[in-house]
Amino acid sequence: MTDYRLFGADTSPYSLKVRAFLRYKGLAFDWISRSRANEADFQANAQRVATVPLLVSPNRPVSQDSTAMLSALEADHPEPSAVPDDPACAVLALVLEDYGDEWLNKCMFQQRWSQSPDREAAALRVLTQLYDGKRPRAYKAQQTQIAERMAARLPLVGADAENRETLDSSWRRFALQLNAHLQDHLFIFGGRPSVADFAIAAQFQQMLLDPTPADWLQDSAPFVVAWCEHMEDPHAGGPFEELAALSETLAPLFADELSATYLPWASANAASASRDKNRFSATLGDGVFEQSTQRYAARAFRAVRSAIAKSSDNTALQDFLETTGAKKYLT
Repeated sequence: MTDYRLFGADTSPYSLKVRAFLRYKGLAFDWISRSRANEADFQANAQRVATVPLLVSPNRPVSQDSTAMLSALEADHPEPSAVPDDPACAVLALVLEDYGDEWLNKCMFQQRWSQSPDREAAALRVLTQLYDGKRPRAYKAQQTQIAERMAARLPLVGADAENRETLDSSWRRFALQLNAHLQDHLFIFGGRPSVADFAIAAQFQQMLLDPTPADWLQDSAPFVVAWCEHMEDPHAGGPFEELAALSETLAPLFADELSATYLPWASANAASASRDKNRFSATLGDGVFEQSTQRYAARAFRAVRSAIAKSSDNTALQDFLETTGAKKYLT
C-alpha cells in the first residue's frame, strides 16, 4: 500500500484537481474510484460530509477540502514547486484557484445538469462509476433519478435558470481570454503549474466530458483543450515567469472576467455570510445575480483576502489589482 490514498471520482473536478497535483509532485498514491464496492471503506474515513475527494495521508488528518490538500502537499513536498517565484504571482494564483473552485464550478454544473443531452450522459457516467465501471442492466430508471436529483440542485449552487445567461457568457469569455494567454505561456504563470492551473483545468476537463461545452471548447479554445490534456499529468517545462512578463494577457482575465463576475459575487456572498443571511444578490457586470448564501465559499474568500492583506506592501501586486478593478473587492 502506498502512503497516500485518494478516494475520488472522474466526474468530480476537485478529485481531478488533487489527483493531478499528486502526479505533479511525483508521489505514489492509490486512486480509489468511489463505488458501491468501497463505500464502507470510504465512510470509515469520511468526516462530516460524504463527498469526494477524500485524501488519506501518512502524517496528516484525513482531508476532504481540495484547497487544504494542495496546501498541505506543497508544504510536505515543496519540489517541484507549485508556488510562483514572484510573490505577486503567488497571491494571484490563490485568487484564480478560488475563482475555479467557487465560480467556474457553477458554470460547469450549469452546463452539465441544466440541459440535454449533457444531463443524461453525465447521469450515466455517475451510475457506471457507482457500479465499478459497469453499466447495470436495468439502468434507465436510475439514470433518470440521478439526472433529476442533480438538476434539482441547480438553485442551491446559484446555477438556476435566472442566472443561466450570466454563467454561460462568463465561462466562454474566460475560456477565450485564457486561450489567448496560453498561446504564449505553457501554464498560467509560466513554465510550471500553480494551484490556479490545477483548479481551473479541473473544471474545464469536466466540461470536455459534456457534449455541449466540449464542442464549443474544441472549436473556440484549442490551447485550453491542449492545456487540459497536459494538466492530467503535468510536468514542469521551465521556470515561473515574473508578473511583468505575464501581464499583457493575464490582466484581461481579471479586468474583463474576475472583476465582472466572481469578485463582486464573492464579496457579496462573504458579506451575506457575515450577517448570517440565507440569501443575497450581487450586481455583476451584466445584471443581478441572486442565490442562497454559500458559507464555505465565504470562508475561502476570507482566506484569499487575508493573503492580499499580507501583501499590502507589494507594489506590483497592488498596481495590478488596482488597474484590473479587482482591488476594491479584495481589500
